Amino acid sequence: MAPTCNKNQMHSQNGNQFPQEVVVVVVPFPAQGHLNQLLHFSRLISSYNIPVHYITTTTHTRQVNFRAHGFKSTNNIHFHEFPTPIFNSPTPTNNPYPSLKFPSHLQPSSQISTNLRNPIAKILHSLSHKTRRIVIIHDSLMGSVVQDYRDIPNAEAYTFHSVSAFTIFLYVWESMGRSSSIDVDMIKDLPSNDGCFTPEFTKFVRSEHEFSKFNSGKIYNTSRVIEGPFLDLLSKEQINKGKKQWALGPFNPITILGPTQQRHYSLIWLDKQVPKSVIFVSFGTTTSFSYEQIKEIAIGLEQSQQKFIWVLRDADKENVFSEDFTKKIELPKGFEERVKERGIVVRDWAPQLEILAHNSTGGFLSHCGWNSCMESISMGVPLVAWPMHSDQPRNTVLITKILEVGLVVKDWAQRDKLVMFDRIEKVVRILMASKEGEEMRKRAKELSFGVKNAVGENGVTKNEFDAFIAHITRAI
Repeated sequence: MAPTCNKNQMHSQNGNQFPQEVVVVVVPFPAQGHLNQLLHFSRLISSYNIPVHYITTTTHTRQVNFRAHGFKSTNNIHFHEFPTPIFNSPTPTNNPYPSLKFPSHLQPSSQISTNLRNPIAKILHSLSHKTRRIVIIHDSLMGSVVQDYRDIPNAEAYTFHSVSAFTIFLYVWESMGRSSSIDVDMIKDLPSNDGCFTPEFTKFVRSEHEFSKFNSGKIYNTSRVIEGPFLDLLSKEQINKGKKQWALGPFNPITILGPTQQRHYSLIWLDKQVPKSVIFVSFGTTTSFSYEQIKEIAIGLEQSQQKFIWVLRDADKENVFSEDFTKKIELPKGFEERVKERGIVVRDWAPQLEILAHNSTGGFLSHCGWNSCMESISMGVPLVAWPMHSDQPRNTVLITKILEVGLVVKDWAQRDKLVMFDRIEKVVRILMASKEGEEMRKRAKELSFGVKNAVGENGVTKNEFDAFIAHITRAI
């Protein structure tokens, strides 16, 4: 998205002098997919010459910068780091709800983030004396943490939604008794929310969303090219209650500027492959598999005879830098030796966006987290959907049934069962080596082209971003 220079003048309408006219404070939820989206959003805002303050814990600041890829610098963002109290962080495999894939081991860290409330309040009050307007953009799961902005006359807040407009609309639609007009055929056989969240997290989400009613608007990591009909539905008065909303995504780089360090070995391997011949296999940062399921994936990939990059890691712990974080996940005996000519297993942090952007990548076997969906769509790569929890089952509907840029490997109704190797082999072959897969690749390419045009000069997203900047820097 090309920046438009905003004249962040040194004076206000009433003549008062301020070092800055407008300052933006960004408060992410402390999980990788949320941290990453709001870091890139911060970069986009700062390209308009507006100061941005990014506030999270010390550990998560280190994490989001260490894992950032697709751009070279975040030097124009002010990072505020705060320690959190020591607390018990369960391992990813210590799940009190073994039938759920939801990362309940991360719940203590999300709850402990409430300790940021007082430090953030102090920063907001300090900044409010130095600027005409302070704009708070916070993750929808951090409403309680920033609530003290309501005591600051020149502060206003906007809720950032890290999930799709489709998912948000369905949540509202169902809470209203499914009363809004909608083409029901478009979302028939909608997967239930059963198994998506733990009871504790559901309660947490509802309590945090209550704070959004005090905000001035909503921001979505999506594009009208992708979700225009659902953004239109969300803008209806009975849903939106007169609040402004903006679709400003994708919140990942569209053009890859290259690594800040040496290129990852997976990219060097991709350089040697033919175009669109490799399927990228990665299930995000919040899910761990049993050995039985890993074995089925391995056999399925091997028997598919397709080239692949498989990111095989445990789910994130609260502190991804802790010494006991990494452990080698076992694969079937001899697997890596047998597939070494056409596949590699990556056990460290992989540059997902750069892999998806590579010309040799032709498919993505994914958990369908919204961050991964947006990255895949923006790079023109179709998906094989394997939802695990949260919004992922419904993202799968959007990807496979509505946008038609993917197919399902695991139906949500069968979530408690192993996905067998023959099913994995079949869908990988369909995506990578069939006419049906080629048609999906074509649609994904067209969608990517539309998204890239949208963020270009005079594109719909660029114009909407300019409108958002004009709104937060308005004179009154």
